[in-house]
Parts: sequence; C-alpha cells; structure tokens
Amino acid sequence: MTGLTHLQRLEAESIHILREVVAETERPVMLYSVGKDSAVMLHLAKKAFFPARPPFPLL
Repeated sequence: MTGLTHLQRLEAESIHILREVVAETERPVMLYSVGKDSAVMLHLAKKAFFPARPPFPLL
C-alpha cells in the first residue's frame, strides 16, 4: 500500500482546517469571488462536508 501523494496530503490538511474552523466559529462565511482560488476552496468545502452541503453561506 502506498502513502498519500504530496497533493493528497495538502488536500487532506485543507479539509481538516475547514472542518476545524466550522467547529470553532459561531457563524462562518466563505468569501467567493468566482476566481480560481475561490473555486478550489468551494470544491474543498464540498468534499469536507459531503454528503451534506457546506454549513456556511457564500458571500
């Protein structure tokens, strides 16, 4: 069995951070500018909370 690739480790860490932030904040919001970075963050948020929707609004 092989370990995670560097990119998979970064993705897993990002998902972990998203879940931590949601757990520790009262009313989280994700800023969304329709750019590449925002698209990646939204994709990570969807993966982090699947099958539910991300538990915060986009602004």
